[in-house]
Amino acid sequence: MTNLGDNFILLVEDNPDDEALTLRALTKNNVSNRVVVARDGAEALDFLLAENAYAGRDAADTPQIVLLDLKLPKIDGLEVLRRLRADERTRLLPVIILTSSREEQDVIAGYSLGANSYVRKPVDFVQFTEAVKQLGLYWLVINEAPPHPGRS
Repeated sequence: MTNLGDNFILLVEDNPDDEALTLRALTKNNVSNRVVVARDGAEALDFLLAENAYAGRDAADTPQIVLLDLKLPKIDGLEVLRRLRADERTRLLPVIILTSSREEQDVIAGYSLGANSYVRKPVDFVQFTEAVKQLGLYWLVINEAPPHPGRS
């Protein structure tokens, strides 16, 4: 499989409307990083850990950030995060929970499991676009990402 490079984003989102909204907000804010979309937790783990349908993919080819929804089919976002933090290859991967959940227990669980950030999706597109702009500015431009395991 082809190498995606260092500067791609993994968006883990099962809602097609939220996926389209996120992609539109990234484009509107001139975020030129390639976006790979996983539509459930199992697909996200398979992609990141290079298993099952993604077994031929280089697992060292990790995204710059993961935008992770919590309410996902097959495997929920908190379990995805738990498994990512348990695997040496993805333990340091920046994971931003991007969800509509307003549950305090989800915020606590997300941070307890090692999320780097927790962002609630605003309902309003203008607010959402501004939130994505700030995320992109910080996580893709300002933040110094950890080195990729297995790369020199």
